[in-house]
Amino acid sequence: MFEDLEKKTGVLLVNLGSPASASTQDVRAFLGEFLRDPRVVNLPRPLWWLILNLFILPFRPRKSAHAYKTIWTEKGSPLIVFSRQLTMKLAKRYGNEKLLIDCAMRYGKPALREKLQAFKKQGVQDIVILPLYPQYSSTTTASIFDVVADEFIRWQHMPSLRFVGDYYQRPAYIKAVADSIRQHWLNHGQAALLVMSFHGLPAKLTEWGDPYFYHCQATARLLADELGLKDKQWQLVFQSRFGRAEWLQPYCVEVLQDLPKQDIKQVDVVCPGFAVDCLETLEEIAITNKEIFMAAGGKSYRYIPALNDCDAHVEVMAELIKSAR
Repeated sequence: MFEDLEKKTGVLLVNLGSPASASTQDVRAFLGEFLRDPRVVNLPRPLWWLILNLFILPFRPRKSAHAYKTIWTEKGSPLIVFSRQLTMKLAKRYGNEKLLIDCAMRYGKPALREKLQAFKKQGVQDIVILPLYPQYSSTTTASIFDVVADEFIRWQHMPSLRFVGDYYQRPAYIKAVADSIRQHWLNHGQAALLVMSFHGLPAKLTEWGDPYFYHCQATARLLADELGLKDKQWQLVFQSRFGRAEWLQPYCVEVLQDLPKQDIKQVDVVCPGFAVDCLETLEEIAITNKEIFMAAGGKSYRYIPALNDCDAHVEVMAELIKSAR
């Protein structure tokens, strides 16, 4: 589809990022960069500086490093590995020297700013930024745009830019996730309840105009409709709550603890907000939350993997690139 382009086009898939290793030192560096982003934490900077440097970074990295070690692979962080493999398969799909496809991370390496500069050196005049976040949020998607905009300010020759803000409602994305769920059911049987878990955010962000909550609701409904599920067969929840403030509800842990009391003891869990598997899916959802559910009286708990680098995911990315032209 890009064969007739005269300009060289660069496509950059961008994900959150990961520590360079599962060591406490590398996790501390990663968390420091992540949590210093004002898009991530909206507290006044002086107050947050004290909290971050006196109460969080001295202690949390050790706990997080232990969690990372449980999911680390020989190739490194699953998030980085899957993001790269998805990118390589997408690039192989095209094989066009005028279409450069690469991936970058908002935090850590490979750094987003460095990848943009590499495109510049390669003579790219047309850039497509594709954040690997199906649902838009100011804490994720907008943070990527901040870096892109700040980098472009420094350039004398501005490339044309297309930015994919979200894709939660795209039929190809919904079908790909639904098909992965169907395949799981075909292989393992269907549980009594499908739990759709999304990363949580402070509730006040919705009041300030962040549409993430509504995007998650729409995603869950679209998936339920595609799968032909009745309301009692699926449940929307939000995970990864941090701190004492009110976050988006219902909370994943509380729902999992309560389900066995309702005589729902078999659940399948999918995370449609994560393009690829990472700490939040492989450790928090697949391990820690499973233990919570089973301890509460559950009998069967199965995590359905993210799309990762499957062929259907490659096609979803290809369609997004095409529509961004």
